[in-house]
Amino acid sequence: MIYYEICNNILAVQRREHARKELIPLSKRKRGLLLLALLLTLALGLWHLAIHPQPALTPVASERAPQGRVLLVPLDSRPPCRAHVAALGRIAGRDVVTPPGALMDYYSAPGDTAGLRAWLQETIAPGDTVLLSIDQLLYGGLLAAREHTATETAQDALVAYLRALHAAQPTARIYAFSILPRLTPQDTIDGYEERRALIAYSRLVGKEAAGLAIDTAERDRLRAKISDASLAAYEGHFDENARLNEKLIALTEDGTLARLVLGQDDGEPYGIPNIEKYRLQQTIEASGARARVTLTHGADEIAQTLLAACVNEQQGFSPRVFVAYAEPAAAARVMPYMAISVDATADEKIRLIGGRRADTPEDADLVLYLNASDAEKGSLDARAAACTALSRLVEREKPTALVDLSKHFDAREPLLPLLLARDFPLTRLTAYAGWNTTSNAVGTALAEASLALAAQRPDANKEQREAGAMANETFLQGRILEDYFYLKEDIDPINRALKKAGYTNTADLDLEHNHRWATAMLQRRLAAQVAVYKQTRSLRAPFPVPGTDEMLAIYDLRASAGFPWPRTFEIDLTAQPFFARVAP
Repeated sequence: MIYYEICNNILAVQRREHARKELIPLSKRKRGLLLLALLLTLALGLWHLAIHPQPALTPVASERAPQGRVLLVPLDSRPPCRAHVAALGRIAGRDVVTPPGALMDYYSAPGDTAGLRAWLQETIAPGDTVLLSIDQLLYGGLLAAREHTATETAQDALVAYLRALHAAQPTARIYAFSILPRLTPQDTIDGYEERRALIAYSRLVGKEAAGLAIDTAERDRLRAKISDASLAAYEGHFDENARLNEKLIALTEDGTLARLVLGQDDGEPYGIPNIEKYRLQQTIEASGARARVTLTHGADEIAQTLLAACVNEQQGFSPRVFVAYAEPAAAARVMPYMAISVDATADEKIRLIGGRRADTPEDADLVLYLNASDAEKGSLDARAAACTALSRLVEREKPTALVDLSKHFDAREPLLPLLLARDFPLTRLTAYAGWNTTSNAVGTALAEASLALAAQRPDANKEQREAGAMANETFLQGRILEDYFYLKEDIDPINRALKKAGYTNTADLDLEHNHRWATAMLQRRLAAQVAVYKQTRSLRAPFPVPGTDEMLAIYDLRASAGFPWPRTFEIDLTAQPFFARVAP
C-alpha cells in the first residue's frame, strides 16, 4: 500500500505538470526532474519486488490454432466495432476476419459499399459464420447512415445481393444487424435553434404517442419553429429505416438471414424514434421470424454480443447469469443516453447472447456485477461495501464480470480506484467494462465473460484452456486501461491542454496540426499510468486457468495507443501483458 501511494503521488505530480505545460517544450531542468521522477519510480519498483518477492515464474506464450472462422463486416472502423470483436474471438479460438482497411469508412468518409460486397462474396466459404452490418453494406457505416438516404432501389438491390449470397453459400450462417436512427437530427438539418426545437418536439410527440398527457400548446409552438422541409427530412429518415427493417425481417423469415438484431442508437425514454421502435416490435411479433429477430438498445457493442451468441449457439451453451448491484437503487436507474433502466438493459443483453437469468450466485455460471454510480446520490460506504462483495465472489472463484458505470463519466464514481487501493486481484475478474453507455458496457462485459466460459468447454485440452485464459486476460487489461485510466482520468486533461492551445473542438481534431500533439500527450500519459499500474498487486496477482491445476501471472505489461478517428472521444489501444506459469 505504501508503495502504491508513493507511486500515485509521483504520477499526480507528473499529471499536474503535463496539464500545465503539455504543449510547451520542456526545459533542461524540467527534463531532469522528469527523469529523476521516473528513476525514483523504477527504484521503488525494485524495492517493492525485494520486499514482496514474486513466486517463481516460467514465461509462457499462447500457441493455439483457430477452431473456426468468423467473417465480420463491422458497423464502422472504430475499435469497439472491429478490433475488439477480433480480440474477443481469440478468447474462444475464433479467427475473426475483417475487410481490408482501404474498403472501410473513416470518420465522415463512408466505406466502399460496392467493394465491401465484392470482398464478402469472394471471401465467404461453406460453413462460415458471418456477422454483417447492414449500415456498412448499404450506407458505408454508422455516421454515413445518419446523414445519407437509401432509395427503394438501393434497398432492393441490397436485398437481392443478400439472397444471392445465401443461395451461393447456403451452409454459411448470416447474422445481420441494423441500427435505428437516433433522436438527434441529422447534420443536414442545419440551424441551432431549429435543431433544438426539433429535439424538444420529438420528445413531446413521443410522450403523446405513449399515451401521456402533454402541453399541446408547447408542442404547436415548437412545431412552428420547424420548417416543413426539415420536419419532412427528419421524419422521412425514420420512415426509410422502417421500410428497410421490414425487408430485413422478411429475409429472416425466409431463411436468408439466420438471425437479425435491430439496435436503438442513443435512446431516450420518449421521442419519435420510440414510435418506430414500438411499430417495429409489432411487426416482429406478427412475423414468422419473431424467435430469430431481436430488438435491443445500443449499437457499437452489437457485433460483440452477436459473436458471443453465435459461439453459444454452436456449443449448445446457455449461460446462467446472476445480476448483482453495488447498490439496490442502481437497478432502476436510467443512465445517460439510455431509454431503459440498468436492469432492463442487463436483461436484454443476457437474452441477446442466448443466456438466462439465475436466481442465486450459486445457481449461476457467472455473476454480472453492476456498478452504476451517481456521485450526487451514492456514497463512499456503498462503494466500499461493493468492493467487499466483489472480493468474496473472486475468493469463491465465481466467474465475475464487473460493469463499472459512471453517470458523470467521472473518475470519482467507478469502483476501480477503490479496488486498486485494496490490492483487489483485478486479474481474477472474468470481464471488465465501463465505456460510454450502459448498453455498450454491459454488452461488452457479457460478451467477454460468455466467451471466456466458452473457451473452457468440457472437451478443451490444457493448452486451449491456457490460451483462452491469456486471451481473456489481454482483453480485460485493455478494457481497464481504456475504460478507466483513459476515459475517466486522462481524456479531460488532454482536452483541456488542447483547448488551452487554441483547439476548441476536441471532438474533431485538426489532423494537420494538433493530431500529432494529442497523440504524443496520450502516449505519455498512458506510459505513466502503465508504469505505476504494472507494479500493483492488483495486476500481479496470480490467477487460475479454469479446469486445470495451473496458475498464471502477469509479470510485465506494455501498451500503445492512438486516435483511430480525428477526435479524442475514443482511442485505439493495444495492451500486451506478458504471462508466466506460477510454480506450485
